Amino acid sequence: MKKILVTLALTTFALTANATEVGQPAPQFKLPSLKTDSPTQLKQFAGKVVYLDFWASWCAPCKTSFPLLNKLHKKLNAQGFEVVAINLDGNKTLGEKFLQDVPVDFTVLRDENGELADQYVVDSMPTSFIIDRNGIVQKIHHGFSADDIAELEAKIVELLAKK
Repeated sequence: MKKILVTLALTTFALTANATEVGQPAPQFKLPSLKTDSPTQLKQFAGKVVYLDFWASWCAPCKTSFPLLNKLHKKLNAQGFEVVAINLDGNKTLGEKFLQDVPVDFTVLRDENGELADQYVVDSMPTSFIIDRNGIVQKIHHGFSADDIAELEAKIVELLAKK
């Protein structure tokens, strides 16, 4: 029993030690678009502030966040802000149906095997990472309620002001 507990503790430590954290470079990726299957890489957004959002079709807070993030994207895009949403549904059709009901103008990718979500250590839905112009994670946000958008916008505007 003691050996099992030590192994579990070491495994938990290893996962935490590899978690994406504030102040670290955001892990790079190349994923297909949910809409067109064409590949998109994080490095395509170099020099921009990125709101990287991991979501799923069954996520109730995601239905709240998407319209607000879309509005924020439209408002701040010209200043160098991008929203990149990464769908974690194993079935592409579920994500497509969600977008029919909740359409957005920002980039939507898919990580159907959850490999990138594992790399970022996504442990709740949605989980978002605000990445600065230099590719460094500046904020991690778990969950979403309509009241969160003001705090998130303030952080994004602060980062946009830094050239």
